[in-house]
Formats: sequence, C-alpha cells, structure tokens
Amino acid sequence: MAKLKGRVAVVTGASKGIGAAIAEELAKEGAAVVVNYSSSGDQASAVVAKIQAAGGRAKAVKADVSKPTEARKLIEAAVSAFGRLDILVNNAGIYQFHPLPEISEEHYDSIFNLNVKGLLFATQAAANAFGDHGGAIINISSLASQTALPNAAVYSATKAAVDSFTRTLAAELGPRKILVNSVLPGPVETEGTQAMAGWEQIREQFIPRTPLGRVGQPRDIANVVSFLASDDAGWITGQVIPVAGGLHP
Repeated sequence: MAKLKGRVAVVTGASKGIGAAIAEELAKEGAAVVVNYSSSGDQASAVVAKIQAAGGRAKAVKADVSKPTEARKLIEAAVSAFGRLDILVNNAGIYQFHPLPEISEEHYDSIFNLNVKGLLFATQAAANAFGDHGGAIINISSLASQTALPNAAVYSATKAAVDSFTRTLAAELGPRKILVNSVLPGPVETEGTQAMAGWEQIREQFIPRTPLGRVGQPRDIANVVSFLASDDAGWITGQVIPVAGGLHP
C-alpha cells in the first residue's frame, strides 16, 4: 500500500532537479502534490504530466516563495485544489558562490530572501493550514551548513539558518503533531550543478572523499524525504540528516 495515500504535499522549487524527483516520489507513494515553480512553467507542467501519466494527482502552482504573500498563496492554492495539507517540502533555493571581496548586498539579499525568508514564511503558512492531524515539514538544507567551503560564506550561512529553524521549530511545533526535519544533500548531479562552471572538476574532487564512490542523484534525496513524510518517521523530529554517501564535513 502506498505509504502517503490520502496525503497532500507542497514541494517548493519542484520544476526540476531534486525538487522534481521529490514531487514524483511523493506522488508515487500516493500523495497529491503541488509542484511549485517560480519561472520554469513548462518544466513544472512536464513534472505534473509525468505524475499524472503514472496515475498520480498533481497541480503546478506558480509562486515566488521569497515573497511572503506568494508563499501564503501557494499554501492556500494547495488546500483549495486538494482540500487539505499534510506535507511541506521546502526545497526552493539558489546557490551562488563569491569570494568575500565580491559579495554585494544584492547577492546577500537574493540568497537569504529565498533560502531563509521564503522557507520561514512557507512554513508559517503550512503550519497554519495543517489540521489536528499535524503534518510533516522537510527542509532541504545542504552539507555546506556543516562544511567550511571557500567562497560560499553567504550560501553556507543560509543553510545553517535552515538547520537552526529546523531544530527550533521542531520544539515549538511538536505539541501540534508537526514534525520538522532537515535533509542535507552532499554533491548531487542535477541540471543546475551540470550547468555550473567547473562542475566536472568539483565532481571528481568529491568522489574520492565519498565512501560510496559517487556523487548523489536526485532520487537519493527524494527517497529520504518520502520516508520523513511518512508515518514510518513518526518518532523523528528536529533532526539534521546528511544524505551524502558517507561524505563528512
């Protein structure tokens, strides 16, 4: 039996990469899924079509969650479409790397607005929408939150904030039966990382340091998220979980 049958999930930033894999996996396990996107409408529609072709339920909803009003409207759209909300996956995020002399206020604001502010207000809206049955919030953080990566000061700081939110909100929301956990991917091969300058070099640097001898694939992250969204993880909250093939900071 599908372990998420009857549940409704919102996955932010789900038009491609890790987010798309998460949306597809949750749908495969029976959840109705809102596939959120900000600009990649055609790709979000393709994810929805793939889910529907496999017999699942999904709807694409455009929202820039870095804006609190749009984050709230996204959650409202999910409840309007499917009648309830049980799962929020805060996946939307950007990664940009600059050495200290090149960090600008614009760079700082753009990353914090999406990676931190967007996550916080989407979580606020979702927590208000969960019923008496509670819910599950899974934050997609990064191993960068625990690692000293040169040129990643701002990005790493946003992910450290995500992990702090996870621990604090788990304590705050636990009495309402709301579980909050972070998943920390290591290097994962996606459309985004493949388009990065120097990705192949980065990939080859990490593989020898990873006991499992490979970089991650989006499905590796999606499987863990699906578990955390299910009743099987009902005794797990406030945890910061590396999913990185054994790679250590």
